[in-house]
Amino acid sequence: MTKETSSEFTSAVNKLMESVGKLGQMQVELVTNGIKSVTSAVEPLTKSAVELAGGVVNALNQAVQNVSSAIAPKK
Repeated sequence: MTKETSSEFTSAVNKLMESVGKLGQMQVELVTNGIKSVTSAVEPLTKSAVELAGGVVNALNQAVQNVSSAIAPKK
């Protein structure tokens, strides 16, 4: 009887540890997928923000050149 109880206990512990391992693996996969999703969403936004900043700098540069040419004495 003791041997049977011990075997059941060992089986229960093994199943519990297997379940804990699966839960841990699922959490790691969930975090990994979340990071991948955030990265794939942020990448196009970053590219657009850089392009927008470049456009703003170019526009400001053009405005400064126009003002400079208007102020400069004409020969």
